[in-house]
Amino acid sequence: MCGLAGFILNGNSPSDNLDFINNKMIETIVHRGPDDLGTWSNSDQGIGLSHCRLSILDLTEAGHQPMHSTSGRFVLVFNGEIYNHLEIRQKLQSINSALSWRGRSDTETFLSSIEVLGLEETLKMAVGMFAFALWDNTSQKIILARDRFGEKPLYYGFSKKNFIFGSELKALKAFPGFDNGICRKALTKFIKLNYVPAPMSIYQNIFKLEPGMLLQLDSKMLGQEKPKIIKYWSYEEKAKKSLNNPYQSKEEAFDSIALSLDSAIKSQMISDVPLGDFLSGGVDSSLVVANMQQNSMSKIKTYTIGFDNKDYDESEHAQKVSEHIGTEHFTLHVSAHDALEIIPSLPEIYDEPFADSSQIPTYFVCKSAKQSVTVALSGDAGDELFGGYNRYIWGPKVWNAAKFLPPSLRNLAAQSLQAFSPKILNTGLSFLNISRPGDKIHKLSQALTETNSMNDFYSNLVSEWNTFEPLIKNDSDNNFNFEDKFLDGLDGLSSAEQMMLIDAQTYLPDDILCKVDRASMAMSLETRAPFLDYRLAESAWRVPHAMKIKGNDSKWILRELLYKHVPRHLIERPKTGFSIPLGEWLRGPLRDWAEELIDLRRLENDGYFYPEPIRNAWSQHLAKTNDHSAKLWSVLMFQSWLDLSN
Repeated sequence: MCGLAGFILNGNSPSDNLDFINNKMIETIVHRGPDDLGTWSNSDQGIGLSHCRLSILDLTEAGHQPMHSTSGRFVLVFNGEIYNHLEIRQKLQSINSALSWRGRSDTETFLSSIEVLGLEETLKMAVGMFAFALWDNTSQKIILARDRFGEKPLYYGFSKKNFIFGSELKALKAFPGFDNGICRKALTKFIKLNYVPAPMSIYQNIFKLEPGMLLQLDSKMLGQEKPKIIKYWSYEEKAKKSLNNPYQSKEEAFDSIALSLDSAIKSQMISDVPLGDFLSGGVDSSLVVANMQQNSMSKIKTYTIGFDNKDYDESEHAQKVSEHIGTEHFTLHVSAHDALEIIPSLPEIYDEPFADSSQIPTYFVCKSAKQSVTVALSGDAGDELFGGYNRYIWGPKVWNAAKFLPPSLRNLAAQSLQAFSPKILNTGLSFLNISRPGDKIHKLSQALTETNSMNDFYSNLVSEWNTFEPLIKNDSDNNFNFEDKFLDGLDGLSSAEQMMLIDAQTYLPDDILCKVDRASMAMSLETRAPFLDYRLAESAWRVPHAMKIKGNDSKWILRELLYKHVPRHLIERPKTGFSIPLGEWLRGPLRDWAEELIDLRRLENDGYFYPEPIRNAWSQHLAKTNDHSAKLWSVLMFQSWLDLSN
């Protein structure tokens, strides 16, 4: 895993300080690759490329970047891993037996494939996670690309007509003279979703390259033409194609998914450095760990996080799963004091406002793993591919029951459900096999308010500030209507399938994968997600929906595969997610920190928020009449980020 940065100067910018700019940009993200640093520039073209390397495959100088192709035509900076690079090498060798290799790195394989077979064919063959910048000396074009699911980040944009790009925003901000203002529309989206959705970034004229996208820019046309963006792989198209070719039997589905997962895990266990796995004790991570251990001659190292609050603590479950599988297990207990110590660093780690509060345990589990390994596998994406989130089960049921009611009655029913606090409901409904049912009832009821379609309902389910009261100042999108027609054009899919398809293209890359990338890279730890092998993802859509969600059981096919390795009683329990007792912490040890950030006078002076809704939510939260921790966290993370960016 690595970091990259680069620029192309417009004709009016001086080109005699390219090395200075290169170093200034890459030094901001050296945590992504502390093992090696490299730069390259061409003063005639005003271009600079820089790279910092975390050595995983081929630890020698042969893996140094920027890397030049044998002919000298291409210069590449690459972040990620190509898991099937040895297969690609064999194919290249069969085409040209005279090919010689400098080393064993997947970057060299990737670059040689581009030169021999072309970029399009190379992208088709590549199985892995990546973001890269490729300079073509012949055409004088820069090409940026990002992997199919967006595991690796890549920002790009313009500052004073100069084209700049990098793995993290801090590299772009280091470009001399960067003064791009905050994008109010992006801020509005962030407050709703707890992350800034691609292609936007928090800054004006700076963007995220979306998953499966390729960008081309002719340096000779800089300032005259916009970058050309091409979608080289479409998740939606692949999913629909797979749906039209379903598995014909339960046995065929089981065998295919088991084989695909086994193949993905084996390929991702290839490493020249120590390797481990995150283990929560849930279905996805347990299945990955069980498979890894089956394919390993030694004990796999596994890591989990624990909390004092038993409602959020899954460490005991993870420990039992570890004991059954036979891994070498490590548990790190995180307290509110630990969280308070890391919170000031979160804006620096996450680079732009980011408010999924599981960023805190994610950081700590990465910190724990880095003590003994350099690569860690995870169970990420199992939920999006196999129907793991509660909203896939309860969302359609609630909407189908409520959609025939007049809007006034729907709103009344929603308000009635909210008459009791989540805490009271959690206690009263404790007999249900559901984790924190009161919180979920409140979320569902809030989502029903002012809802006229399944699209509205889904948009509300994935949003926090579901209010029509203005919150962001000076933004035309301030009415909080979700203008993105998430579920349009997806006819023929069930509501749950539509939500899964959209989540995999939005929530997964912009929240889950972003969270893990920033936390792991802050620790110089590489993470890998076997479920995101695109061949497994395509196979998942061939599995009939009834084998994913069966009654109230999510990820049914994965559970059945797991029970061949782990007893059912170790797994069957309510899904909690990787969450923390944030509500309690904000009323306790984090209260003074939060109060300072959302002080009435400060909010007014900063000029981004209307203070009243925030102060009202804070008062209700402190009084324990509502748990507003998720929506307050988004404001707190922005305010904390603003402190750092000013």
